[in-house]
Amino acid sequence: MNLNQALAILTESSNARDARVVLRAIRRDANNDKLSFIDSLRVRWAARQLRRGVPVAKIIRRRRFYGLEFETDRHTMDPRPDSETIVDAVLKLPVINQKSPITILDLGTGTGCLIAAIVANMPNATGIGIDKSRPACHVAQRNIKRLGLADKIKIEHGDFNHQSPVTSHKSPFDIIISNPPYIAIGDTRVDAGARWDPKIALYAGPDGLDAYRAIAQTARPLIKSNGQIFLEIGAGQSALVRQIFTNAGWKFIESHRDLGGVERVLTFKP
Repeated sequence: MNLNQALAILTESSNARDARVVLRAIRRDANNDKLSFIDSLRVRWAARQLRRGVPVAKIIRRRRFYGLEFETDRHTMDPRPDSETIVDAVLKLPVINQKSPITILDLGTGTGCLIAAIVANMPNATGIGIDKSRPACHVAQRNIKRLGLADKIKIEHGDFNHQSPVTSHKSPFDIIISNPPYIAIGDTRVDAGARWDPKIALYAGPDGLDAYRAIAQTARPLIKSNGQIFLEIGAGQSALVRQIFTNAGWKFIESHRDLGGVERVLTFKP
């Protein structure tokens, strides 16, 4: 199989753009127009996955986010552009230009993309990412190490439904971030790619708000009195999430919209 044949097979299964991305990931010898037997098998396997609707990121097992490349697999939700809103919001804080240390906690870290993108752009920051999925923790650890951030970010197995989800950091954090699951069980209004993400990262009870209720209660002891928490939310959830947090004693600061104009991130202080 040569490159043109491989590209035709992949394009027929999806589209030209996806085909080129997948072929670049598969091709081992950039100086040879002819693919090896193993790479030819990979092309045919990838074509079958594309026909099934599997997202490109799940096929090539990586996705770019905030200018960085992250490993992703069936145990992690693929990083999405909408989530860059939370990174932008944190990086606008005045503390980014200060020399005093800043500590960050990422609740439900997944691939580690949020905390890695922030720490990579905030020289005075260190942090911890927790996830209840051990396989997701392994993915995040590999990403943090490959990005050269292992001395600044630790990944722990933990569940923010428990009162003390962090074991290695005893003092409160300056900033807490989270992109928790926020889809109601049974809600079919998810994009096609989400069908291949782990359900644990998507669904949160019958109304999609269980994770916010848990965080509103368990995060209070984890944050400094002058700290801030940044939460990604689903479309149309702003008023409900604000009510959950204000009822739990948090003070609403502001909301942030994504590139599509959707209210995507809410910020609170204790």
